[in-house]
Amino acid sequence: MKIAQVTPLYEAVPPRLYGGTERVVAHLTDALVDLGHEVTLFASADARTRARLAPVRDQAIRLDPAPLKSDLAAHLAMLSEVLDRAEEFDVIHFHTDMIQFPMFGRHADRTLTTLHGRLDMKDIGGVYARWPQFSLVSISDDQRRPLPFANYAATVHHGMPAELYVHAPKSEGYFAFLGRISPEKRPDRAIEIATRLGRPLKIAAKIDAADTVYWETVIKPLVDGNPLIEFVGEIGDHQKSAFLGGAEALLFPIDWPEPFGLVMIEAMACGTPVVAFRCGSTPEVIEDGATGFLVRTMDEAVSAAARAHLLDRDAIRARFELRWSATAMARRYLDVYAELLARRPFGAPPIGPETFRLDAAFPTVPFVATA
Repeated sequence: MKIAQVTPLYEAVPPRLYGGTERVVAHLTDALVDLGHEVTLFASADARTRARLAPVRDQAIRLDPAPLKSDLAAHLAMLSEVLDRAEEFDVIHFHTDMIQFPMFGRHADRTLTTLHGRLDMKDIGGVYARWPQFSLVSISDDQRRPLPFANYAATVHHGMPAELYVHAPKSEGYFAFLGRISPEKRPDRAIEIATRLGRPLKIAAKIDAADTVYWETVIKPLVDGNPLIEFVGEIGDHQKSAFLGGAEALLFPIDWPEPFGLVMIEAMACGTPVVAFRCGSTPEVIEDGATGFLVRTMDEAVSAAARAHLLDRDAIRARFELRWSATAMARRYLDVYAELLARRPFGAPPIGPETFRLDAAFPTVPFVATA
C-alpha cells in the first residue's frame, strides 16, 4: 500500500525533546515501513525516518532560532505539496487536525485524519459538521465525548517501539513526573503526593511560554522550597529509560480530559507503574491494580503511590508489549486504511501506479494566503 503520513511541523519527527503527536507519527511511519508498505513522510528536513522523506521545511518550528516564523504559512505550503502529489497515494493520513479540509474535498475518500487534541473547545464542532466527508480516528473513546456526531472510522490507541525503552526490574525509590508544566497537568498534585509521603520527586518537563506565569508563581516556589523535589527540565527519548525506569511510579495527576497520554505507556515500557487520576483516557490505558492505579482524590493518590512498589514490574512490561507496541498500532491503522479503501465508490480507479494520473484533467487551484 502507498501511504502518505502528514505531520505537524512544530517538532521534529521524532521530537528531540518534548512532543507527542510527532513522536506517534514517527513510530507509526517506521512500523508501517517495517510491515512492508511504501510510506512517504511529509515533515521538516530534520526528521529521522525509515520512510521516504518529503522535506517541506528546513527544520521543525519550535526549536528554529529564527525570531519571526509563520506556522500557518509553513503548514499551508506543506499541504499544497501533498495536494500536488495526492494521486500518488492509496491513503493520505493527516495528523494536522482540520486545516487540510478545505483543500482536500476532492480527495476525501482517500484521506484519514487522526485527532490528537482535545475536542471540547468552542468552534471545533462546527468544523466537523461542515466537512463530514472526512473520516476521523480518535485516539481514545473518551476523546469523542464532546463530538459524538463526527465521522469516526475507529479509535486507535497509540503505540511505540518495544525496543525504544529498557525495562528496569528495580526502581531507585523516587517518583517521576514527565511532560509539561501546565495547570491541567497538575504538577502541584505530584509535589503534594511526594511531600505527604516524604519521598523524592523528579520533574522532567517542558515550560511553554503560555505557562511561564504558572511556573513562576505556582510551581517554582513549591520546587525551590522543598528539598524532596528536583526539577530536571525537558528530556529526550534517550534519557527516558533511565528517568522512568528508575522511578517507583509515574505520577500522572491530570485535571483535564486527556485524549491519550503517551507518557503512561512510556512508563509501562520501562516496567514502571502509573498512578493516574481518572480523567479522559486514563481508564482505557491503565489496568487498575495491574499496570498502575486509577484514583479520584488526593488521599487515594497518596495511598496508591505508597503501594505502587508492590506491583510486578515484569508483568507491566509484558502488558506493554502485548497492548502498546508500535507494530500493534500500525496493524490497527492498516485495518482502518483497508476499510477506507473498501468504501470508495464502485468504479473508482483501481489501486496501482498506472492509475494515479487519471484525474489530471482537473487542475489544482493554487491556494494563496493573504495577510
